[in-house]
Amino acid sequence: MVEQAGTGAVEIILGFDFGIKRIGIAMGNTLTGLAQPLAVVKAIDNAARFQQIGQLISEWRPARLVVGEPRHPDGAEHEMTLRCRRFANQLHGRFSLPVELVDERYSSSVIPSRRGEVIDDKAAAIILQQYFDDHANHN
Repeated sequence: MVEQAGTGAVEIILGFDFGIKRIGIAMGNTLTGLAQPLAVVKAIDNAARFQQIGQLISEWRPARLVVGEPRHPDGAEHEMTLRCRRFANQLHGRFSLPVELVDERYSSSVIPSRRGEVIDDKAAAIILQQYFDDHANHN
């Protein structure tokens, strides 16, 4: 069982797979330490994106947010690394929640998909599951 250090309180956490066209969102909690796909935000306009994200935050009331941080296979940063960091900063600024970045180098590559299938929420679940697994190993 994964617990918040010192409190034992169960926390809901939302995970994000940021993309220019879509944002995948997953949810999980620290009691089970399991992530599951939740939603895909398809709005390109920032106001519409953050409105949809805000509705999910109001509904689920997470204690923190996790955002995948893409990098090249060798760990080097690229354009999307900076965009994801900016997105994470915007989440923190708009919703006043702690935001953590998780290495997402291989999140989409491990998901079997059919041509044209939207897998962003599944990628978000892999990112969030990695967060849970990393924190379980450190407690």
